[in-house]
Amino acid sequence: MKVLIVGLGSIASKHIAALKNIDPKVEFYAMRSSLNADSKEGITNVFSFEDLNDIELDFAIISNPTSAHKETIERLIPKKIPLFIEKPLFSSLENEAVLQKIENNNIPTYVACNLRFLDCLKFAKKHIQGKRINEVNVYCGSYLPDWRPGIDYKTTYSANKKLGGGVHIDLIHEIDYAYWLFGKPQEVNKVFSSKSSLNIDAYDYANYMLAYPTFNANIILNYFRRDPKRTLEIVCDDQTLKVDILKNTVYQNQEIIYSSEKTIIDTYEDQLRFFIDEVIAKGNKFNTANEAYQILKICLQND
Repeated sequence: MKVLIVGLGSIASKHIAALKNIDPKVEFYAMRSSLNADSKEGITNVFSFEDLNDIELDFAIISNPTSAHKETIERLIPKKIPLFIEKPLFSSLENEAVLQKIENNNIPTYVACNLRFLDCLKFAKKHIQGKRINEVNVYCGSYLPDWRPGIDYKTTYSANKKLGGGVHIDLIHEIDYAYWLFGKPQEVNKVFSSKSSLNIDAYDYANYMLAYPTFNANIILNYFRRDPKRTLEIVCDDQTLKVDILKNTVYQNQEIIYSSEKTIIDTYEDQLRFFIDEVIAKGNKFNTANEAYQILKICLQND
């Protein structure tokens, strides 16, 4: 298996480790922006898309800054290979023409929102089938300076609006799994701000209210919470379900009804196996670029 990596950062390292577990003989090619880029063991550096002409790639992983996704996708479409695109798909809603090019060229795509593969959320999806939901509350708060130890958080894309950063889109996982669990909302209201002591220009707080026919879903995201919290609460007419994503555990009326020892790291391998076995091999459509664009609209429309 031969795989191209565009954007050799921290998230790419997780995908590389997962792929090595799936296929120890995998061959990696990394698109580098500088001739002076460091060489990494087991990875062949390439410096232009023309360098790929004689390489029969199985697929590409796009994990460079969000603001560069559009150009990268356009450069890869002529290669006619499947695209595994790190979330979020784009940093703006001005890229519908790219989606049409993907469709016209029959390019298989998957946008990597790996929480769909987390055991507790998969359990919750099955558990709520047929239940009357009255309210949904989603919360994700953590401390941005702790995300990448040893790196000044103000220099990262997360903290910089022009690079496609901001909690409203960086933590799109929460919007994505709400869409996956409950479907497309009828109406979206939202408040974004950057008022905390982090002093960044990108949004560090986002509050979404998604309106569904019989309930509302409230989603709060932030970069400034010191004690991490990541939960989903589903209030039904006969029970309250609470999903603790960090513990991979589900509670019903405060009693544990499901728990998994697997961690979020395991989802990286699970989603890549799905991408290879289902999206590429069988043509299964799951969180395609088109679907991810609909979710992106929730985040960015009228921003």
